[in-house]
Amino acid sequence: MSAQPNPLLETSGLPLFDQIQPEHVAPAMDVLLADANQALETVTAADFPAQWQAIAQTLDVSTERLGISWGAVSHLNSVADSPELRAAYNAALPLLTEFWTRLGSDERLYAKYKAIDTRTLNTEQKQAHQNALRGFVLGGAELQGEAKVRYAAIQERLAELIQKFSENTLDATDRFALYVSEDRLAGVPADVVQATRAAAEQEGQAGCRLTLKMPVYLPVMQFAHDAALREELYKAHVTRASDQAPEDSRHFDNTALMQEILVLRQEESRLLGYDNYAQVSVVPKMAESPEKVIGFLRDLAVRARPFAEKDLADLREFAAKELGHNGPLNAWDVPYISEKLKEARYSFSEQEVKQYFTAPKVLAGLFKIIETLFEVSIRPDQAPVWHPAVQFFRIERAGQLVGQFYLDQPARAGKRGGAWMDDVRGRWQRPDTGALQTPVAHLVCNFAAGVNGQPALLTHDDVITLFHEFGHGLHHMLTQVNERDVSGISGVEWDAVELPSQFMENFCWEWSVLSHMTAHVETGDPLPRELFDKMLAAKNFQSGLQTLRQIEFSLFDMLVHAEHDPSQDFMPLLQEVRNEVSVMQPPAFNRMAHTFSHIFAGGYAAGYYSYKWAEVLSADAYAAFEETAGADGSPSLETGRRYRQAILEAGGSRPALESFKAFRGREPSLDALLRHQGMVSA
Repeated sequence: MSAQPNPLLETSGLPLFDQIQPEHVAPAMDVLLADANQALETVTAADFPAQWQAIAQTLDVSTERLGISWGAVSHLNSVADSPELRAAYNAALPLLTEFWTRLGSDERLYAKYKAIDTRTLNTEQKQAHQNALRGFVLGGAELQGEAKVRYAAIQERLAELIQKFSENTLDATDRFALYVSEDRLAGVPADVVQATRAAAEQEGQAGCRLTLKMPVYLPVMQFAHDAALREELYKAHVTRASDQAPEDSRHFDNTALMQEILVLRQEESRLLGYDNYAQVSVVPKMAESPEKVIGFLRDLAVRARPFAEKDLADLREFAAKELGHNGPLNAWDVPYISEKLKEARYSFSEQEVKQYFTAPKVLAGLFKIIETLFEVSIRPDQAPVWHPAVQFFRIERAGQLVGQFYLDQPARAGKRGGAWMDDVRGRWQRPDTGALQTPVAHLVCNFAAGVNGQPALLTHDDVITLFHEFGHGLHHMLTQVNERDVSGISGVEWDAVELPSQFMENFCWEWSVLSHMTAHVETGDPLPRELFDKMLAAKNFQSGLQTLRQIEFSLFDMLVHAEHDPSQDFMPLLQEVRNEVSVMQPPAFNRMAHTFSHIFAGGYAAGYYSYKWAEVLSADAYAAFEETAGADGSPSLETGRRYRQAILEAGGSRPALESFKAFRGREPSLDALLRHQGMVSA
């Protein structure tokens, strides 16, 4: 290896994903950390000027190089996990955590930033400077002595715990496999049966191999006639990484990790002068206080509850009358009965719809709406990738490169579940070269792969997920802000960052958009208008139940970080939240919280409410398109341009509420959200 250049040190272009090996991690981090530490010492010297550009040219250039290289390692850890990479990642993690914590709490650097004359800064730099000062305070820069040492120790331990939580969740999911005879999959879509049969054959097993990955788990829960099979899968799914898992999987139990995470977050909050972690979390967000968030969630719960109760009554009545199901509604029966009710009420099935959504056609349709509405073009591009299924594209406007992105769609072993957007690098007028750096993004999903040479088939929910992640990607890539720390999604309040993603979901319900992105997998025929109309009629099916479910997660998240004693078991609190909010209680063995990665291993601690908060913004923003749509329902290009300029291009260069008002001309209203979700009383 010594004779070959280390690919993690090549940070001037795109990451060399096809060359990065676990043995590259430690030596690269040693070099980059040494460089970053030297840069920190340089800019904090007494004779170094307290000037924004001077600091950026030395420190930001060095730390960005470290961030890009470590970002590549972290990304591979999420999408191509292996024992060797995991070991290399975990060995380097404490070193990186220690550096970033020390950087964020360095009182010399904090003093240097405070000494910058803000009259010398442009508007974008002023916003970034303001954010930086707030970040120093939240990063412990004003702590002294033992408190500062303890704060740093907390950050290092939290990083370890969060990584272990993620590993346990992934390993508990990947470990599970259930081999069943094909007759037990009666009712399950043919492409799913085919894929599970192929997976079993690959392992030399008879029958079909079932896993807890969403492309297998969800269709079995929705369509399998075999209730015992659904029960077995459901129990395996909701007890992953918990004390309720089978004995041979108990070593993945996240309980102790979660309790320690909560204890340390509380201690960190007290060190910073706050009562609880929820107060710390909302400081850089739109919401003014935890109390305001909790009030918002409870108000929405009250509004949604009558609709959820009606959803549940409909489900029980249908189960009794049509399916002869007169006993209690078990959690593993609900997806199946719901699907049957939906088919009966709206005369279509998700399986029927899926035949029209082939992955290549959907992608082409998505690109078409983006190109039309935001006046850009999307083209295939070349870059080193980590898996053959990964695609790479470039976005241009008027022949000029605007941004680039990787797209990784299929689920596979070693890839963590869910879907997400992450940045590779941000847009930046580089202070070292003066050149404009264009943004690059990762867009990651977990869809079913194609089988036997056929293209992958997406459910309509998958299509919505794809549009959602692209909304994040567009926010990151279409920015016109040149200051890195407030360009794209950087610097955007966390409870507003979901606005562009949820906004894009709306297009999945527009005929003028959907008609361009469907082709039946066998005949090539487009989605029939009659079938689309049935889908549209079913759009808000069970929206009351779904809204209460999200509020349950959000309220638990806020209360566990605001009012809960972290030294105590958190499960009674979750039960209290369910008693208050839910109209349908899950079984006692349900341990949803134990794989709640958003709040225990993601950036959403005391922030999961952001999805609902931003949904108010996105529904209201989309209402502007409804108000200006053409006679055929096609979106107004002028409205698209205003949205792009006011929201997407502005990034984090100003408060999100200002951007919203610049687009809408007023503050957001809850009415559009309730109307969009069909929760308006007749």
